[in-house]
Formats: sequence, structure tokens, C-alpha cells
Amino acid sequence: MRKYLKTGLKVARLTRMFAKAIDLFLVLILSIFFYPVGLILALIYAGVADSLQNGQSVGKRLMGFQVISLEDGKPCTLKQSIIRNLPIIAPLALAIIPFWGWLLGVLLGAILLGLEIYLIYKLDSGHRLGDVMADTSVMANDGNKMRVARASWFEAKKMV
Repeated sequence: MRKYLKTGLKVARLTRMFAKAIDLFLVLILSIFFYPVGLILALIYAGVADSLQNGQSVGKRLMGFQVISLEDGKPCTLKQSIIRNLPIIAPLALAIIPFWGWLLGVLLGAILLGLEIYLIYKLDSGHRLGDVMADTSVMANDGNKMRVARASWFEAKKMV
């Protein structure tokens, strides 16, 4: 039974990363093809994406996930969305500065992305850096609602 649980967690983590990849692809398309105005639009989308559509960005909606607040179990707010996406927004904002900003943005982005992936796999709760900062969690959007209580930043417990 434990083997199936580990396999399910691995698939959920990979699917979550695929959902984020879809969102980052949209950000990349906006940034490159509509530069420099597209960069501003990409920053705005990256910031508010998880507060759209009842806590679902485009990628999360396609993959069947929803971002919820660990404070009250409700969909992610605008403030939480901006905070949880700061690891993406910060390197992207550096791209406003030609050449050196691009280099620093790529370097900072690689470091933060590596940290986010590391935390997703190392924390028992599967939270990434943005989730810890914003006190949010990503859940399957399957219609089953549960009440969530935060025991710590690193785990979410189901309440009956």
C-alpha cells in the first residue's frame, strides 16, 4: 500500500510541475513576442494567476488543481497569489533591464526554480517555496471540499 501512495505522490508532484510549466510557457510567450509591453503583462499574469478562476491559473485549471489558503481553506486571494509567485516574479522583473538584467534574471531564476523543486520533493507536505511564503497549498480540484488547518508551514492536515 505504501508503494502506491509514493507513486501517487510522485505523479501529483510531476503533474503540479507540468501545470506550472504551462503557466511559465504563457509568461515566456508574452515576454518574448510582445516585448517590452508583454513583459509587463507577463509580470501581471504571473502575479495574479493563482487568484483567477477560483484559485486556478490556466495550467492548474488544465491539470485539475486549485490553490487554497491554509488559513481558511478558501481559494487563493490576490495577495497570496502575488506572494506565492514572488520566486517567479522577481527574476522576471529583472528582464526589464537589457543584458545584465537578463543574465541576473536567468541566474536568480535558476536558483529559485531549483529551490522550489527541491522543496516540493523534500517537504512531506509537497509545498514549494511560494506556498510556504504565502501560506497556501495546491489541492486536486475534484469537487471534494475539505477543511484545512495549518499545523505548520510544512504540513497540512485534513480535519474531519
